[in-house]
Amino acid sequence: MEFGLFVQGYLGKRAETDPLAEHKALMEETEYVIQADRSGFKYAWASEHHFLEEYSHLSANDVFLGYLAHATDRIHLGSGIFNPLAPVNHPVKVAEKVAMLDHLSEGRFEFGSGRGAGSHEILGFMPGITDMNHTKEIWEETIAEFPKMWLQDEYAGFRGKHWSLPPRKVLPKPYGPAHPPMWYAAGSPSSYAMAGKKGLGVLGFSVQKVSDMEWVLESYKTAVKDAKAVGAFVNDNVMVTSTAICAETHDKAVGIAVSGGLNYLQSLLFRYHDTFPRPEGVPEWPELLPEYTAEIIELLISEELMICGDPGEVLQQCKRWEQAGADQLSFGLPIGVSYEDTMTTIRLIGEHVIPQIDTDPVHRTTRFRESAGA
Repeated sequence: MEFGLFVQGYLGKRAETDPLAEHKALMEETEYVIQADRSGFKYAWASEHHFLEEYSHLSANDVFLGYLAHATDRIHLGSGIFNPLAPVNHPVKVAEKVAMLDHLSEGRFEFGSGRGAGSHEILGFMPGITDMNHTKEIWEETIAEFPKMWLQDEYAGFRGKHWSLPPRKVLPKPYGPAHPPMWYAAGSPSSYAMAGKKGLGVLGFSVQKVSDMEWVLESYKTAVKDAKAVGAFVNDNVMVTSTAICAETHDKAVGIAVSGGLNYLQSLLFRYHDTFPRPEGVPEWPELLPEYTAEIIELLISEELMICGDPGEVLQQCKRWEQAGADQLSFGLPIGVSYEDTMTTIRLIGEHVIPQIDTDPVHRTTRFRESAGA
């Protein structure tokens, strides 16, 4: 199993006391990725969200990733996601951005796509629609066109229901063999199987406890065996996300979690991701989840709903995801946890956890991509 970071420009309530909070949050997250590169993490994913106050201010993630392409050496940089729906980003401009980032990173770019966070975001670009599943139709129409834009010398063009383009040379072409690995952000179990059938990797940003996810991961692995890939190769990959806090001792890690405002992050998540199933006990915004006590953090750890503890404990918690069949475990690092404690988490996981689990020096997606160019 490989390891990654997930960043999204989470601000929380810091702006109430610091007028530079937005700037600091974004710049600190670049430093987290740079440290992760040094610490042996293989992937860093950057969100694309719009209008989601406090929850995510990382809207122009192509700019963010372009900076990181120069600031890092080995880590693969992924869009988590680029939104390819024509009313949000014209598909040709998405194809151009992907290929450009592939060049700037010299083959380290990963193309994750998706359909947006929820009604607040979607209705900003498509006011008046009443069914959020409308976005699925646009995505389905679009996703298979990207490999054609990259691989055809002159793209043959497209005339669809939601967008059209006459024959044109889409430039630049990707760097290296074929094209960057393709992923889909899946929020429901059925989306995992759908992605598998298309040969796409899954970005599992909405994840339950390990035992509840095992059958979902298995459904993907079953579907991907008979994939009809929309791209030049099958990206047989499931990435799952979890909050991670690692400290020198168990008690210190729990203390960091208690003071991290994680209840506010979760409340914002269900405020904006209103297409996700709302778990029992999660109140509707603006009512918040209760503040997390040490007892609640211990319960979340025991229920395998967060990764938290000293390096030995975190190692065992990560191994559970490996046993469940995850190909990649990416850690969300909310701003509610201090810069110093977050950097400690990255360093300790790099020193004590990753070497015990990920012993392959080559990225899994690199092997898939190279097979397409063989």
